[in-house]
Amino acid sequence: MEFSNWTTAQEFIFSAFPCSWGDSVICFIPLLFIYAFIIVGNLVIITVVQLNVHLHTPMYFFISALSFLEIWYTTATIPKMLSSLLSERRSITLNGCVLQMYFFHSTGISEVCLLTAMAFDRYLAICSPLHYPTIMTPRLCAQLTLGCCVCGFLTPLPEIAWISTLPFCGSNRLEHICDFLPLLRLACTDTHTIVIIQVVDIVHAVEIITAVMLISTSYVGIVAVILCIRSAEGRRKAFSTCVSHLTVFLLFFGSVAFMYLRFSATYSLFWDTAMALAFAVLSPFFNPIIYSLRNKEIKEAIKKHIGQAKILIHKSRNLT
Repeated sequence: MEFSNWTTAQEFIFSAFPCSWGDSVICFIPLLFIYAFIIVGNLVIITVVQLNVHLHTPMYFFISALSFLEIWYTTATIPKMLSSLLSERRSITLNGCVLQMYFFHSTGISEVCLLTAMAFDRYLAICSPLHYPTIMTPRLCAQLTLGCCVCGFLTPLPEIAWISTLPFCGSNRLEHICDFLPLLRLACTDTHTIVIIQVVDIVHAVEIITAVMLISTSYVGIVAVILCIRSAEGRRKAFSTCVSHLTVFLLFFGSVAFMYLRFSATYSLFWDTAMALAFAVLSPFFNPIIYSLRNKEIKEAIKKHIGQAKILIHKSRNLT
């Protein structure tokens, strides 16, 4: 089909945001709180892991790497949501939309790979405790993390490059965040687009299912070993090292599955927006809570540093 006579849209308008100023402010305040909590919570985890030598282990190295990715994962979308809520023209340029989509997916895929590496780490720690220190070395941890990021930032490039070449000549209204399916619906293409949409869905499905299968296989081995432990206390301690990762895994992949493993190509605007918010906002919001409130060592380290900060503040006041 010829595209020469079509005018390409240079910006898109977000249509799912509230129209009135009052409703926009009501949405802005909790979203700002959630974003601030995500940034501060993940920075606290990274800082605590770096400052405490006893936390310099593979498990906490991966946790701090996940927190680092979570910061950029949410920064790819939430700041634009916040600015759109307070502006009259809730738009994003075509180039900005493509960049948002790329960083959103690249950091998300990196997290998927990292969660898989974390499952492998827990499997080795529980199923091969004697060989664990010699296998999961700091060098291997760094290599796995780097490999996850390389995979995450390379995988979406072909799709992003292809979508950036499409003409957008019809409606320029996006429902929520810049994503593959919402953009494809606005592209001026013929019926072969349906096949391309299916290919994009299959690629996402393969990524998700492969990671789920690898993580599930790791936990099958972990559960089998834990059940062989005779004492109830030993089983509890062994499983407690996996609870946080398992919770994040179920939360993250649950939202991913609802977002991309669809039985219908389209949902209502309400459900599309709800799933996008769960995927981009709510899942990252719970991760710092899970890794801080459910982790005894991180909680104790945070309490220690808060106590030290109070002592310093008290001393400084006495000096003045």
